[in-house]
Amino acid sequence: MPLLLQIMLCSAFGGIASAAFAIVFLWVPEEKSARILPHFVSFATGALLGAALLALLPEAMERAGTAGAHAIGVSLIIGLGVFFVIEKLVLWWHAHAHENGASGVHYCPQHADTVAHPHHHGPGHGGVDQVHARDHASGVLVLIGDSVHNALDGVLIAAAFLSNVRLGIVTTFAVAAHEIPHRVGDFAILVQAGLSRQRAVLLNLATGIASVVGALAAFFGLRSTMGALPYALAVAAAGFLYIAVAGLIPGLHRRADPRTSAIQVVLIGAGIGVIAWAEWLTH
Repeated sequence: MPLLLQIMLCSAFGGIASAAFAIVFLWVPEEKSARILPHFVSFATGALLGAALLALLPEAMERAGTAGAHAIGVSLIIGLGVFFVIEKLVLWWHAHAHENGASGVHYCPQHADTVAHPHHHGPGHGGVDQVHARDHASGVLVLIGDSVHNALDGVLIAAAFLSNVRLGIVTTFAVAAHEIPHRVGDFAILVQAGLSRQRAVLLNLATGIASVVGALAAFFGLRSTMGALPYALAVAAAGFLYIAVAGLIPGLHRRADPRTSAIQVVLIGAGIGVIAWAEWLTH
């Protein structure tokens, strides 16, 4: 199968299949889904850490060689900084929209774990019309944010595939894993914004097309500058590390009882183990 076709299929899987799985997950009774979803987050944390530290970063260092080790470290720092700045800009955007009565949603497109939280105020906070306006704007922001997020995921998948197919498959799995809890929150926000469940499903799936667009742009951009590929992989590793450490892990700490903590450790280990197993199988 041609490499470009593999990249397109896997980027579509990362952006669209994860949304489809999340939508199926939403049909689970609410009480049960509230218990299951945190387990997905724990597993996704391990998958992201494993993909970054066992797959992307070793591949980047191997390609760069000893002489490029310092540049790989610089790329990691730059990648972490870029994701930090993106998060700050998105938070500022939503805070500004909220001040103007347009949105009550906290949503970070670069965080796979982020579940949007609608602050649904009653008539005493501006009336029903204003609440509906905020909810509608929230839905629009979620769709825009999802598209940007999926485009970035497509770039990461394409960069990994340009290194080798094995790394591309592992990266696709990590992307799909962290997208599931993210999409559950997005779907809920779209429904609250006034969309029917059917339309919310279609729009949620449609944003996955941005992943294919991002992958295509990265494929043609990086293919002509293969010397930059190790550093693109390092930036991709930084993105996965940022999502796991700055986005997912703080949420896991909200429950600190021994039983929950033990389950989290086991599932994080399972996520890392699955990535290590996939690496071993594809070598």
